[in-house]
Amino acid sequence: MIRLHNIVGLFRKSKNDLEEGGITPIVDEKMRCPVCKSFETKRNIAKNKMVCPSCGHHFRIGARTRVKALCDKGSFQEFLTELSTNDPLDFPGYDVKLESGKMGSGEEEAVLCGRASFKGQECAIFVMEPQFMMGSMGSVVGERLARLFEYAAKEKLPVVGFTCSGGARMQEGILSLMQMAKVSGAVDYHSKRGGLYITVLTDPTTGGVSASFAMLGDIILSEPNATIGFAGRRVIEQTTKKKLPDDFQKAEFLLEHGFVDAIVPRTELRKTISKLLRQHKMKEHGIALEDAVFRQEAKQLKINELSPYERVLTARSQERPTARAYIENMFTDRTEFHGDRKFADDQAVIGGMGMLGEMPVTFIGIERGRNLEERIQCNFGSPMPEGYRKALRLMKQAEKFQRPIICLVDTAGAFCGEEAEERGQGQAIADNLMKMMAITTPIITIVIGEGGSGGALGLSVANCVYMLENSVFSVISPEGCASILLGESSKEAAAEAAKCLCITAEDMKRFGVAERIIPEDFWYFEEMCNQLKETLRGDFKEIYKDAPRISEKRYERFRRLGSWNENK
Repeated sequence: MIRLHNIVGLFRKSKNDLEEGGITPIVDEKMRCPVCKSFETKRNIAKNKMVCPSCGHHFRIGARTRVKALCDKGSFQEFLTELSTNDPLDFPGYDVKLESGKMGSGEEEAVLCGRASFKGQECAIFVMEPQFMMGSMGSVVGERLARLFEYAAKEKLPVVGFTCSGGARMQEGILSLMQMAKVSGAVDYHSKRGGLYITVLTDPTTGGVSASFAMLGDIILSEPNATIGFAGRRVIEQTTKKKLPDDFQKAEFLLEHGFVDAIVPRTELRKTISKLLRQHKMKEHGIALEDAVFRQEAKQLKINELSPYERVLTARSQERPTARAYIENMFTDRTEFHGDRKFADDQAVIGGMGMLGEMPVTFIGIERGRNLEERIQCNFGSPMPEGYRKALRLMKQAEKFQRPIICLVDTAGAFCGEEAEERGQGQAIADNLMKMMAITTPIITIVIGEGGSGGALGLSVANCVYMLENSVFSVISPEGCASILLGESSKEAAAEAAKCLCITAEDMKRFGVAERIIPEDFWYFEEMCNQLKETLRGDFKEIYKDAPRISEKRYERFRRLGSWNENK
């Protein structure tokens, strides 16, 4: 049986398909998918961007095929073709391998570099060629990539890269290995000048490429089921004498373990990339906030007559909307990002970017879960250290691209357990407190339910804090306080502790911990979210009036809390 991804010269251009970014095969024979074993015409597979229509299996495709399938028609302008490969070590048989790579791929090297656009959004682009020595990285590949990032920095262009590689090229020895550091340095050069770098990991991305520029993107996307890893599966099994799980080093495995932001099918990549490029280009927020109105809060709010402990129970109610509900109602054109890039993707903390009206923002929320299955996955809204590290990663990304940040807090507290302590729960929260204080873009935190101790504070170092009417913020739970200080565990003791702790929204406003109390009206939740959006826009407009002092004013805000001079 012929494998589809090994067929060369099978396709020709079709006007209709090129308008859709696709390709059409000359012949219309049927092919068998190696995964689901279904038969489909080559024409239909090509129209579906070389993805099996039955099971979604992504066939490997050449670099130019990928450019035609994803970039705007006629937008790709190739450059850096003058760099030619030599044989620095006079390695036996290398010249034959090079010629074979050129014949099999039709390319002079294992990477295409140039400039292109996705739905009108311009960028620098590189695409690795799997049929040229399995996309291995030699000196010319490294030099092309380094020059591409330097060009993008000079032209103030984002970079979109599609990786597909077996790793460093052994025939060039240590010079090949050094390209890992060189290209990583070029990525840093581009990043320090404010450049956006989006990587798309395709099957396979392994070895030295995975240990350098492939994993350095501001946003890391992957095609489904792509193999991604440093050491080869067989090498690991031989070394450890263990059988690895079937999903080991697959894209889904990396998503779960926090190393990939999102898995995007090839059929959705063009739309996703264009959206991200457009949103990251929007750094001037004055126009987006031009019609925003600052809302002076009424001196007297009509607050219900619930006792402090009844507020606690209301804040904990499973009927309250969770962070995800607010995110879905308040932000359009959302892209959720995953993982701390160190250990895992904590589902108790969700985050990404979207549009607040016409302004791109970063949103981060502590999610309790909407049903029992989700609550278990989310640790019932108690974040692990990797959750706080994911949040901080997204906040630093927002700072780099000058996006305001909105945090939604609803947690009984950070996860309490052995594994959390082993992975540095205290350190993770401490890092957030210190680094959030210095972030130079606005932060507004909304406590939508329970604000439990340091776990809530880890996302509450903000320029402005909102409290929902029945939300609470406390140093410890009323039950914990009653047990430790009162020596009782009854509901009556917890109610007394809640009263003594002063944890209600009104208390937070009185202490200066919160600036706004948001009335609750969950019967008209959509309208409530619309009003909340307008309040956020008005406050962001006020904060931006003194943009150079955003972080300084945040520090001053906290400096006043509990100050003897202020309270005398």
